[in-house]
Amino acid sequence: MKILLLGANGQVGFELQRSLAPLGDVVAATRSGTLPGGIAGERADFHDAAALRALCDRVAPQLIVNAAAHTAVDRAEDEETLAQQANGDAPGILGAWAAAHDAAVVHYSTDYVFDGQGTRPYREDDATAPLGAYGRSKLAGEQALAASGAEFLNFRTAWVYGARGGNFLRTMLRLARERDRLGIVADQRGAPTPARLIAQTTALALARWLPLARETRRAQSGHYHLVSAGECSWHEFAGEIFALAHAAGLIERIPEVAAIATADYPTKARRPAYSVLDTRRLRDTFGLSLPHWRQGLRDVIGELA
Repeated sequence: MKILLLGANGQVGFELQRSLAPLGDVVAATRSGTLPGGIAGERADFHDAAALRALCDRVAPQLIVNAAAHTAVDRAEDEETLAQQANGDAPGILGAWAAAHDAAVVHYSTDYVFDGQGTRPYREDDATAPLGAYGRSKLAGEQALAASGAEFLNFRTAWVYGARGGNFLRTMLRLARERDRLGIVADQRGAPTPARLIAQTTALALARWLPLARETRRAQSGHYHLVSAGECSWHEFAGEIFALAHAAGLIERIPEVAAIATADYPTKARRPAYSVLDTRRLRDTFGLSLPHWRQGLRDVIGELA
């Protein structure tokens, strides 16, 4: 099977290059056409619909895995057209190509499609109500993919981090070396989810889904929530990062961590206050139970150490 992997230089895309390898021939693409390490790959411009279709025609994949996105949440408020092209329009283009060529699509979405006012973990069929441009663009992409007629798996995830790339974990480690005291938001809750866990879970789900009869595969198409088990605040997550990183020798001292409110750390885009997602559909459909966020953090800290 030929697999077209889009966004191969992102946190999740980087991990997918390894996780998808046992499933087929992975053709990796980035916006620049350069892969991590300076290796040449395919070029995928999500702001050029014709070029995106031409890439699919040239590679002719049986599976498209789209890990590319406009993920700058605050910048999306000023660049909503660009965010819509990458997050909203491109999934529909990929889905339409897949539907016409008997291919399947894997896509990634976000907790930002919800308004964060919930009091229990969000299920896949809960009402969506994005708070800003980023969430609106990601929801538009989900809807375009679903309407394309393609067989697809759309994995909603949240609070993604890893050993590489720009993310909360790496920011905290940098700040711990620069400052004695930090103020971290304590009134937003979610489930920190490692990029590698997302990639591994994707590959396992695909290994169960792709061999199924077409009718069964189509019945199982749709949205799935993919996050670590458990929940915490950013403040709690930071405290655990510092404790483990100090024990592993990644930082010399643990800074003082003060709990602050979202209002004390204003941003251009509003963040959901509650981003916990219910993963029971993923478990019931594919037999996959994801580890607790603390275990995932231990694994990533161990990798960094």
